[in-house]
Amino acid sequence: MTAAPASRDVVVTGLGATTPLGGDAPSTWAAALAGESGARTLENDWAEKYGLPVTFAATIKVTPDQVLSRPETKRMDPSTQYAMVAAREAWQDAGAPEVDGERLGAVVSSGIGGIWTTLDGWDTLKERGARRMLPMTVPMLMPNSPAAYVSLELGAKAGAHALVSACASGAEAIGYGLDMIRAGRADVVVCGGTEATIHPMPIAAFAASRTLSLRNDDPQRASRPYDVDRDGFVIGEGAAIVVLESAEHAAARGARVYARIAGVGLSSDAYHITSPDPEGTGQVSAMRRSLEDAGVTSRDVVHVNAHATSTKVGDLTETASIRSLMGGEADHVRLSATKSMTGHLLGGAGALETLFTVKAVHERLAPPTINVENPDPELQVPLVRATPEKLPDGDVVALNNSFGFGGHNVALTVTNA
Repeated sequence: MTAAPASRDVVVTGLGATTPLGGDAPSTWAAALAGESGARTLENDWAEKYGLPVTFAATIKVTPDQVLSRPETKRMDPSTQYAMVAAREAWQDAGAPEVDGERLGAVVSSGIGGIWTTLDGWDTLKERGARRMLPMTVPMLMPNSPAAYVSLELGAKAGAHALVSACASGAEAIGYGLDMIRAGRADVVVCGGTEATIHPMPIAAFAASRTLSLRNDDPQRASRPYDVDRDGFVIGEGAAIVVLESAEHAAARGARVYARIAGVGLSSDAYHITSPDPEGTGQVSAMRRSLEDAGVTSRDVVHVNAHATSTKVGDLTETASIRSLMGGEADHVRLSATKSMTGHLLGGAGALETLFTVKAVHERLAPPTINVENPDPELQVPLVRATPEKLPDGDVVALNNSFGFGGHNVALTVTNA
């Protein structure tokens, strides 16, 4: 087989999601445009039982047991369940394309993996002994389990991959899918990210790192990127999956095309295990490489879906990086911070925000950023607030940024098809 040229166009033909805003992609997008929050008080005794300082999260809106069969939920960790719900929707949204399994790939990432299965298994061992351990424990807790199950579901034999780069994992999965098609390994790749970490241990761990918001009395207004009173992110859960397809393959079957994934840029800070490089050098590098890969310039960018977690340092490092990329002036850009509504889906965040960027380009509509009552004066990038903003007619270029603990930086360039 001769590898395809690196310029091979890759388009998005299917979208799927299950999130704190909705049980599928259309309801999630509609809620985002309406400026709804998916954060809510947890209905359990975790705070009392474990002394948790945080009593809220952006929990999944439609539980998987309403979509999947009981046997499926019994043998899958919640992270895999979310991925399967989103993948099935995305595949049907793409028209369930007829494709040789040897030309079909799956790339589904998670930042943490099957944490519920891991911790439940440890509890079982401690309390009931080794003989009561579930035989499916290892396949359930594996971080590659979502990718494996999606490949099994669809018969994807070109490769099943699970890249792990913390909160950049979902975006990097899409970038890897892009590269698989460009390299000639596949014609269609189902890719994205998933996470299910709303469990007392991860909440306690993130709280100990002082990265979570403590607004227990006002969950829906807790995630407030770029507001001077921001105090941390809201932990979220869910999955988002996109179907990528070579433009030739999509055209041959008359597929509906949402947008084009035109470029990917990757870098690493090599600075600190959790904090971004305050100079933003790696972030700028990832964005610049993505634009160069797409054959466009920073002046062409009209919309950025920011990583924007609502942390004191992270938000402003990113916007300073955007201004640096733009040569110090970013008035032509419309910035959206959708974690203000969804919370932070960790390994699923980059995939969901890519889906939002694809929808923004397709519908020429940038989603709002909610809860910004007192914008930080250091922001200096036009922020879409309260209501969606129209993007220009003609060619549209947008960026989706995803950054993760460990200094992982991923930027995806999305253009109209």
